[in-house]
Amino acid sequence: MLRRLRLGLSLCCLLAAALAPASAAAKDTITLCFERLEVLPWRTLDGGGLNFELLNEVARRSGVEFDYQGMPWKRCLAQLKANQIDGAFALSFSPDRLALGVFPGGEQADPAKRLHVDRYVLVRRKGSRVDWDGKHFSSLDGRVGFQLGYSVGDFLRALNVPVDEGSQRSDELAQKLVAGRLTAAALGGQDAVRVIRGPLARQLEVLPVPLIKKPYYLAFSHRFAQQHPGLPERVWKAIAEVRETPAYRRHEHELMAAQAALVAGAHH
Repeated sequence: MLRRLRLGLSLCCLLAAALAPASAAAKDTITLCFERLEVLPWRTLDGGGLNFELLNEVARRSGVEFDYQGMPWKRCLAQLKANQIDGAFALSFSPDRLALGVFPGGEQADPAKRLHVDRYVLVRRKGSRVDWDGKHFSSLDGRVGFQLGYSVGDFLRALNVPVDEGSQRSDELAQKLVAGRLTAAALGGQDAVRVIRGPLARQLEVLPVPLIKKPYYLAFSHRFAQQHPGLPERVWKAIAEVRETPAYRRHEHELMAAQAALVAGAHH
């Protein structure tokens, strides 16, 4: 009797599993690394911000789960290249980064499948004559600093600008600026906001013309893309769809406008 009961329970379990809806099936878990730094409005250390808002909805639509791993940016990129993690965000594209992972669109990243667009600005000491008109620097008599591993370094080097890549945080660059060790610093939008609201704000200013605007992407490791054909494209397609929903676009516009106002207010 007990044997029959166990057999019956086993058959019931097998039947229930067979009849369970697809949504109840185990989801693919995709491990993603990101820079362990607050970058508003995109990311907060506790999982808030527009990147997480977008990706969480992408996961729901795509039938996957994202396991987010915050770490220093250089380590994140190194793990992506070594296939030690499934993917990374948010990366701007350059041809040399194809060695790190797979971008939407292949050899040339597709901006339609970006996570977001952000800008870099130039920060200088008050009283400095260094300037940027959107195409050329003037009165540049020293090095321009940027954060370790950030792609704006490629932009500066292409202009034959002497650079300093020895800092991981925006506040380190601010300290170097005030100490006269740098002529200027190239910072992302939120990093610039952090500096101009920090303890050295009275000694620094942000130039009004952006250095560059760039789209940022979710990139997958080469191994993950090979082992899960079709899955990266499904995720990228969902990113494009969610990003264009009215609710997300409205929220993004509001937060970006607030950030732009802060940066603009720092130019005196």
